[in-house]
Amino acid sequence: MAASFSASAARRIPPIQCLLTFEALARLRSVTLTADELCVTPSAVSHRVKQLEQILGTRLFGRADFSLTTDGSAYLAHVREGLTALQHFPGGGAAPGKRRLKIAVTPTFARAILIPRLRQFTEAYPEIDLALHVSIPLLDVLAEDADLVVRYGPGHYADVEHVEISRDVLTPLASPAFVREHGPFDRPEDLEGLPLLRSPLEPWRSWFAVVGLDWAEPNEGSQFNDVGLMCDAAAAGMGVAPARLKLAAPWLEQGTLVRLFDIDAPSPHAHYLCWHTGTMDRWECAAFADWLRRAMA
Repeated sequence: MAASFSASAARRIPPIQCLLTFEALARLRSVTLTADELCVTPSAVSHRVKQLEQILGTRLFGRADFSLTTDGSAYLAHVREGLTALQHFPGGGAAPGKRRLKIAVTPTFARAILIPRLRQFTEAYPEIDLALHVSIPLLDVLAEDADLVVRYGPGHYADVEHVEISRDVLTPLASPAFVREHGPFDRPEDLEGLPLLRSPLEPWRSWFAVVGLDWAEPNEGSQFNDVGLMCDAAAAGMGVAPARLKLAAPWLEQGTLVRLFDIDAPSPHAHYLCWHTGTMDRWECAAFADWLRRAMA
């Protein structure tokens, strides 16, 4: 006859974040690596382990190299067995034994940067099913119930925890046909009078300041709230785009866009991975965050 599970037994179960931290530290044997994997601070790792040891009333790690005590080794086996059992749950639309991870990501970042690398993640973590949804940069239009969100903006997000994953430089790009028709481009001043494509994501003033132009931000011309659409428009000969080199890489590699000058300006914005407090307690979220930061390095 199966043993019943009582409320008093539930009160003796340590917090899941403590168990996840203990398992990661026992595996990685480094506070820094554990903090990186779980997307917390090193002090949080130490606090969680200390809290777990206080709850259990025994030491889990014996020395500075994080070797396990006898009690620690025995308890680790139980923790891993329990965490493995918790990975299996009914429903959810995922295959049996798989974890579902919903990610909201900006369109051009997804096409130019994430998708070309994503097979590395799916091969490394076949037990995780990904669901990608589109978010709109700066406007913070997000997919509902996303576990992790890639935002593009200034990085001042008071409503979520976040980490910077990619910063870029921008420079004017145009189609080869546009360059033949309006070039040559020897000086930044050669842009005067030409159609300058606009986007709230990449103001021209950043590049103007670097090259010493005191021009105002253009207030006329075609405007786009998606960098990919702006690059497509520039490739079609509609004008000059202030584009980020990482996001514009597909167009540059295909030759549909070319640089006009060998002068770059730092973008005032960056891509950030964002999540609500407690999300990184789920190992699949922590695994994706760790993989993405490494892939972007």
